Amino acid sequence: MKRTQKEAEESARRISRRSMVVGGLMLTTGAILAARMRYLQVERASDFRLLAEENRINIQLLPPARGLIYDRQGRILADNEQNYSVVMVRENVDDIDAVLDRLSRIINIDMAALARAREEMMARAPHVRVTIADRLSWEEFSSVAVNAPALPGITPEVGLSRVYPLGADFAHVVGYVGPVSDYYLESTGDTDPVLQTPDFQVGRYAVEARMEQELRGEAGNQWVEVNAAGRVMRELDREEPEPGDDVQLTIDTGLQNYTQARLAGESASAVVMEIETGEVLALASAPSFDPNLFVRGISVADYGSLTDDPYRPLASKTVQGLYPPGSTFKMITALAGLEAGVIEADETITCNGFVELGTRRFHCWRRGGHGRMDMVDGIAESCDVYYYDLAQRVGIEAIAAMARRFGLGERHELPLSGVSEGLIPTREWKRENRGADWVVGDTLNASIGQGYVLNSPLQLAVMTSRLASGRMIQPQLVRTINGVDQRQRDFEDMAISADHLAVIRQGMWNVTNFRRGTAFGARSIEEGYEIAGKTGTSQVRNITAAERESGVTRNEDLPWERRDHALFVGYAPADNPRYAVSVVVEHGGGGSVVAAPIARDILLRAMYGEVPPLEAYPVGQRRDIEEMHDTMQLLAPEDDEQTGRIRA
Repeated sequence: MKRTQKEAEESARRISRRSMVVGGLMLTTGAILAARMRYLQVERASDFRLLAEENRINIQLLPPARGLIYDRQGRILADNEQNYSVVMVRENVDDIDAVLDRLSRIINIDMAALARAREEMMARAPHVRVTIADRLSWEEFSSVAVNAPALPGITPEVGLSRVYPLGADFAHVVGYVGPVSDYYLESTGDTDPVLQTPDFQVGRYAVEARMEQELRGEAGNQWVEVNAAGRVMRELDREEPEPGDDVQLTIDTGLQNYTQARLAGESASAVVMEIETGEVLALASAPSFDPNLFVRGISVADYGSLTDDPYRPLASKTVQGLYPPGSTFKMITALAGLEAGVIEADETITCNGFVELGTRRFHCWRRGGHGRMDMVDGIAESCDVYYYDLAQRVGIEAIAAMARRFGLGERHELPLSGVSEGLIPTREWKRENRGADWVVGDTLNASIGQGYVLNSPLQLAVMTSRLASGRMIQPQLVRTINGVDQRQRDFEDMAISADHLAVIRQGMWNVTNFRRGTAFGARSIEEGYEIAGKTGTSQVRNITAAERESGVTRNEDLPWERRDHALFVGYAPADNPRYAVSVVVEHGGGGSVVAAPIARDILLRAMYGEVPPLEAYPVGQRRDIEEMHDTMQLLAPEDDEQTGRIRA
C-alpha cells in the first residue's frame, strides 16, 4: 500500500531523531575514549613506562671481595681465589627437575648435593639465587655457558672463595669463614641483603668472625635487561662493590710455624709477645686443624674426627683454656708480700717439707724440704713452704689485687673467639659462688697457683711481659687496617718498686741459670741469649695421705687425663728483655722437664729470627736438638714475591 506524503514525512523525522541520538551516543563514546586515551598516554605515561621498565630490568647485588689478612711482614694468611659455580633462580624456570636433569648430563654433580640444593631452592623465595654446583673446572664452566639456551633459570657465575694458604698454623688465629646459615642470621640479627647472595661467606671463628664488619665490605648493584623468558640480554649499569678492609696482624709467620711445630704431638699452647710493644708474635694451640675444611661446610666425618679427639683440636687453648698456673704464680705472691711490707727479700724461711694448718698438712713438692730459703731461692727452687708462710702474712685480698695488676683474671680484648676472663678468687667470690667462707687453706693453695686460681696462657704471657718491663703492657694482635696503624704506643708504669721487681727478676734468672734452679736443664748458654723464667706444675687430682705415705704415683704411671699440667713462663734476653713466652702442656707432667725446653726453643727462635743454632744449647743436648729440628714441619724461607702485597 502506498504511504501518504504525511506518513512519509513522519517516518523521515523519526529516522532523523534516531540518527541524531545514535550520532550523539557515538560522539560521546568517542569523546570518552579519546579522553581515556589521553589520560593513559599523557597523564599516566610515566607510570606505565616505569612498569614496563621494571618488567624489563632486574637489579642484582654484586658481592664485595672480602678483605685480605696478612702477617706482620705482609705474607697473606687469608686470601680469595676464583670460584666457578652454577646458580639457579626458581622463578625463571617452569620445570626444575627437567632443567636439573639436563644440567647433570653436562657436568658431573653429586646427587646428594643436588638434592640439598633443590631443598634449599624450595625453602627460599623464588627470586633468590641458589648454588647448584661450585668449584667447577674451566671446562665444566664453559660447557654450562655454551648450553645456556637449553638451561632456563641456570646461570654460570665467577665468584671468590676464601682460602687459607698456611692451613693449620693459623687456624686458631685467623679462623675461618663459612656459609650463611639460618642460625647465623637468627643469632646475629644481621640484615645485610648481601647475605642472601649464593655462596656468600661470613666469618665464623677468630679474627674472621670478630672483624666481620671490617672484612666484609659493601655490596654493589648491577642493572641488567632481561627478556620475557628471564634471560639476561645486556648490562645497563653497574655500581661496583666496595671491597672489605685489609687487616695486618702482629703475628710473625716464621715464629708461629716454629711454635706450632714445636708443640706437635702434645695437647698444648704457647703465646709469644714482644715486650716493648705488646704485639703478639705467636699464638699457637696444638693440635690444630685445617680451616679450609670449613669454608664450604665441613663433612660429618671430618667434623666428627675433630670433636672426638681427646686433645681438642677445635679449642683455642691460648685464650679459651683455663689452667691452675701452679708455681708460675709465685712471683705474684712474692710481690704482694714485698709491696705490703710484710717480708724482706733476704728474710729466710725454713722448709721442712710441709706446714701444718690445724689437722691438715700442706706439702712442698720436695718431700724432704729445701731447708732455709730467701725469696730469690724460693723462686729459683720453687719452694712451696716459703709461699705457704708468706701467704698467711699477706692474705688473699692483697694477692688477688696484685694478680689483677699483672693482667690475671682480666679478659684481654683481642679479636679472637671465646677469650676467657680466668679466675682470681677472693673471700667475696667464694661466698657468692661456693656459698662458703674463705679459709686459710684456700689462701695457701692460691699462693702457689692452685685451688680456685685459673689463668689462660695469654694472661700468663701478659703477666710475664709486665714483670720484665715494669709497665702495663697490653696484648695487641692487629697492626693495621687498610694501612692505618691500630697499635697502642704508650703503656703506663706499674708503680711497683724497682728494687722489688729486681728481686723477682733475679729469682727468674736463677731458675734457668743457677744449678739448683728448676729449669737449669733448659737453659741457653749463648752469651746475650740467656733466658729468665719460672717453671710450674699444676695438679689436676688430689693426692691422698695414704698415697703420700706409700709414695706419690709418677705422672708417667697415670692415665694421660690424670697427669699434671706442665707450665713455663719466661722472657729473653734476660739482661735486656724483648720477648715473653708462656707455655702450657696439658697433662704433660713436670714443667721443668716438658714445658721449659719448649719455651727455651721458642724464645731462641724469636731472638735469632731463624732455627736456633746448636751453639745456643748445652753440649750434651745438641744431637737431640738437631734431630728434633730435622723432623719438624717447618716452612721454607718465604719468597720475596710473597711479601709486600698489602692493598693500599
